[in-house]
Amino acid sequence: MNISIVIPLLNEQESLPELHQWIVKVMTTHNYAYEVIFIDDGSTDNSWQIIQSLSQENPNVKGIRFLRNFGKSQALHAGFAKAKGDVVITMDADLQDSPDEIPELYNMVMNQNFDLVSGWKKKRYDSVVTKNLPSKLFNWAARKTSGVHLNDFNCGLKAYKSTVIKNIEVSGEMHRYIPVLAKNAGFSKIGEKVVIHQARKYGESKFGMSRFINGFLDLITIWFLSKYGKRPMHLFGALGVVMFIIGFISTFLIITIKLTKLFVFHEPTILVAQNPLFYIALTSMIIGSQLFLAGFLGEIILRTKNNEERYKISENVNL
Repeated sequence: MNISIVIPLLNEQESLPELHQWIVKVMTTHNYAYEVIFIDDGSTDNSWQIIQSLSQENPNVKGIRFLRNFGKSQALHAGFAKAKGDVVITMDADLQDSPDEIPELYNMVMNQNFDLVSGWKKKRYDSVVTKNLPSKLFNWAARKTSGVHLNDFNCGLKAYKSTVIKNIEVSGEMHRYIPVLAKNAGFSKIGEKVVIHQARKYGESKFGMSRFINGFLDLITIWFLSKYGKRPMHLFGALGVVMFIIGFISTFLIITIKLTKLFVFHEPTILVAQNPLFYIALTSMIIGSQLFLAGFLGEIILRTKNNEERYKISENVNL
């Protein structure tokens, strides 16, 4: 199979028939062997009924329905697990991503040997204040932190070699950082293509300003995981050592000052508990112990964790 198109969605009943027709037109024109996997992430409208209808009309249409809303990352994870194409294309269901971009994305992966190609919505039709400016700031921070030089991390239109999506773990809200996950997994040839961004035709955006706040928090998480996710003791242990050193130096100074005053200068001294260094030493020792404990717990969790089921599927079609 040439292409698997993975489409997560939430309450997109108006756009699904039009999106399906558009995809079929592109696939037929280029004579691709394909599948379209819709993942209904807990829609409360008639999205699932439409997916069932489309699957009866077109056997290349497949569907996964979640019991409730688990998030875009979980939807992509479920779609990736079922995808069989040599190239996997992800896109949003709101018609803001154009299926006409698929042939060039497919060509870049298959003929130019890219591991991953990310879309870049250079010209956007979103609000400048609430989406465009925060998006530019977010992408700048993501480039600086991750070392992956993309202009638009959050673009839903992306193309992957099948080996990429089978070797990365998309969890939490990490769908924004799939290129970073791919780089950390060893897939270094990551490209970018300017794609058409279309104004939303139906409904409203499911994401508000909170996604940028969450995005920055996720960016910190992925930075930490990429550096210390497999060896938390290296970070917490090092910080613990630093705190212990501060504590030992403070303790040494307390003892030295007290003994010097008593036996060298024969001067009265204050109680140890009245010395400000005492509290620095005590606090440093306690924090150092806590950091060591956090490192040990992290190592234990890594060695004992099980892969828990992160979402519940109520039904499938054509899978």
